[in-house]
Amino acid sequence: MENRTDSLYFNLTMFMNIGYYRYPAFIFSLLLYSFIVCTNLAMMLIISRDRTLHEPMYIFIAFLSVNSLYGSTALFPRFLMDLLSDTHLISRPACFTQIYIIYTYASYELTILSIMAYDRYVAVCLPLHYHRKMTFKVVYTLIVFAWVCPACNLTVSIHTVVRLSLCGNNIQKVYCASWNIVKLSCVTTAVNNVGALFGAIIIAFLPFGFILYTYLRIVLACWKKSSEVSGKVLRSCLPHVISFVIYSVTSFSDTALSRQNLEETNPFAAVFLSLAFIVIPPVLNPIVYGLKLPEIRKHIFKILCLKS
Repeated sequence: MENRTDSLYFNLTMFMNIGYYRYPAFIFSLLLYSFIVCTNLAMMLIISRDRTLHEPMYIFIAFLSVNSLYGSTALFPRFLMDLLSDTHLISRPACFTQIYIIYTYASYELTILSIMAYDRYVAVCLPLHYHRKMTFKVVYTLIVFAWVCPACNLTVSIHTVVRLSLCGNNIQKVYCASWNIVKLSCVTTAVNNVGALFGAIIIAFLPFGFILYTYLRIVLACWKKSSEVSGKVLRSCLPHVISFVIYSVTSFSDTALSRQNLEETNPFAAVFLSLAFIVIPPVLNPIVYGLKLPEIRKHIFKILCLKS
């Protein structure tokens, strides 16, 4: 058994020495973060200020933007500092705080996409009951449920990781991740692995299964309608499908990467894949919803015309 270490800091080992290229990387990352903040804030302001957009679908899109700001803020400020630094040490409290925020962001993204799928299911399959089933009380109850359940689940999960006895402090990431810390444990982590698997089933596979089920029902419902009606329905669902696919691919990439031997992986590819699920959805979601939904697109063009 390795000797236990009680270091007050973790070392993020995936930051490479890129010399003067750190400055272009810093500028690019800063511009990317600024784009995320500006576009998601714009999406939230457009939806909150226009009363015609105070409908369930747009309210859920606004909360998706809130979550994008929440998750990206957990990564970028620290990441930007590390790009310009020669050392990449992070204190234990800061590390576990970052883990909590990033993991809750990932869980919130999935639960919000789940209630958006339910909204589309009711709109397409039960149109006569839509306004009775999707009242504002129901909408905000679903949002609270989507935020509280993952937060409670992850509070318990991360608490068990905090209590582990560790035999090292090197984390093979550019940000803190719980699985990388579990791998540093001095003792067997079988119980933690079972708990993590159970938590993953609750917080990931159930929402994934629910989303796939709702869209199967939507496709079957469209099958019975005319091609014109089916096309209109599928176009209204397309932005959500794109968001779901983007999140699924990027989160799966990070999960698969964390189980690989990173010493045999291209370091640039490893960094990109590990950051994808935190960076790509917040960048693309406002673009997808802004371009694909006519109501939001109309308001964006109206703002641009007023400024010009």
